[in-house]
Amino acid sequence: MSGRGRKAAQPIAGHHAAPALAPDGLVVTLVQAEGTRSRFDFAELPVPAPMQRSLARLFAARSARWNSHDTALAYWTALTAFTRFVAEQPEAVEDLDGLTAAMLKRWRLRNIGTNGGIALMRHVRPLLKLDERLTTGPVAEEVVRRLPTARSTRSSYASDEQQQVRMAAQRQFRSALLRVRDNAALLASWRSGDLAEGSRDWRIAAALDQLARTGYLPTGSKGVVRNVRLLGGSNWENNFGRLYLDRSELTALAVLLTHRFGWNLAVYDRLPVPVAAPSAGADTTPTYRIQVEKRRKGGGRWFSTENVTDIGPGSPGRLISEALEATAFARQLAAALVPGTDRLMVARSHYPNKVHTDPGRPARIGPLVIGVADADAQWWTKAHGLSGSPFQRSRRTTVIREGRPLQHAPGTHESIYVLPDEHVQHASQDVFADGALEALAQAMAVFEGRLVDRPQPGHTATATADCQDEASSPWPDGEGGCGADFLLCLGCPNSHVHPGHHARLSLLHRELRSLRSVLPASAWQERWSESCGRLDDLRDKVGATAWDAARGRAGTDDRTLVNLLLKGTIRP
Repeated sequence: MSGRGRKAAQPIAGHHAAPALAPDGLVVTLVQAEGTRSRFDFAELPVPAPMQRSLARLFAARSARWNSHDTALAYWTALTAFTRFVAEQPEAVEDLDGLTAAMLKRWRLRNIGTNGGIALMRHVRPLLKLDERLTTGPVAEEVVRRLPTARSTRSSYASDEQQQVRMAAQRQFRSALLRVRDNAALLASWRSGDLAEGSRDWRIAAALDQLARTGYLPTGSKGVVRNVRLLGGSNWENNFGRLYLDRSELTALAVLLTHRFGWNLAVYDRLPVPVAAPSAGADTTPTYRIQVEKRRKGGGRWFSTENVTDIGPGSPGRLISEALEATAFARQLAAALVPGTDRLMVARSHYPNKVHTDPGRPARIGPLVIGVADADAQWWTKAHGLSGSPFQRSRRTTVIREGRPLQHAPGTHESIYVLPDEHVQHASQDVFADGALEALAQAMAVFEGRLVDRPQPGHTATATADCQDEASSPWPDGEGGCGADFLLCLGCPNSHVHPGHHARLSLLHRELRSLRSVLPASAWQERWSESCGRLDDLRDKVGATAWDAARGRAGTDDRTLVNLLLKGTIRP
């Protein structure tokens, strides 16, 4: 069914998709969703013809699961590396059934040490597993041998780095937006007849009208733009840039969108124009419905939607409003040249006659380009004196800042974005330190003495336990005695607790717990938490039932001592 509930049009009678594998068994042609074609000639691989045909057959079979040219190209690159390796080996191998376990072990040793090598193996292995001749024996065991997870080498931006990238993109896009806005106003005045005919602004606006309709300015007989002096010079901003963004300015907009929404670079090639609707209760505050395509999620889960509202400067919706304004003329021209075109990220190329050679990218529409290429990102980074991809690191920074998955699974969020990130690890050091200190406090807040059945001869009675040897106290007082208060006795290895202490200690335990509800958390934690922790531990050792029953045997002396211990007036 279509999106409007109508049945989809049926193909013509007898229609069937052309097979990916050519009749000669050496060429695989893949048709992408955009209609572009990718051709892979396996005769170019440096291995004998039987292996070339086997690999081509496996490649074509696997390609049914791929959604993009980039995926196919990654598999092709891996196969190229693998066949070069096979050709270098001393063993002569005619076909895949000639591969040996020793050869695959050498392939593994060559690549296992780097992320790039692991990626090559991850692309070659699924193809080899499809061959029925490699499903048994030592070779099969080597094919399915577990591969390690590649170590992430990417990190998020530090706050100052992210600010530098964002400001560079904001300056460039803002300048372009104001330029397009001013010229759009001039053109609107011309079309409404508000300009004096023949005036300078009238003549400029007349040229802008042709630029808006065709993507080109009026030219002379030799194809040179006319009235260059009238337009203000031959630079881009005074010519085609009056109504259009160029690829660098479109890249700056994409950087800002990634910083705001966490989208990756591949999204911009297929990002449709957001649909605007008035917000509930407001006539001038639009809410945009944005459809994001994520092909790696698999069939049926490619699309997700995000709703953002323009509530003023700095809001997520305001950036969408500005993106729509800056690309308005490019989008209108694209829809006029190819009816049905619905893409947000459209720019005017500096070189409109350049041949389109990348089957993984959207096709050009006249002088217009769709989306943002890897080369655009690299050029933009270099032009602004930055390092690394502004999309990979900005996306990672946004995901970490938001603290939740953005267009990816929770497991990917944790394992790929959060845990390996060095800035997250650095920021977590204080958390780990606090946890370690808390664990140490808990380890210290345990009963360190001994449980005995009866009082032992020679032991000295204290307010909470019997002391075996006061002179060997862990907390000496400098005069050969013990300097600890009586609550600390339960943390001393010299202490002995027998059933005669249980009633008093159980009563003390209950009173400490009741204090927790009335004292400030910091005061209770500082003064009573360790003592209560030791009594918790002692209760577990004695047994909860016996411990609670002993409290009923507490007498007047026990209550008096507990009161003194809590008030801090009883000292050793």
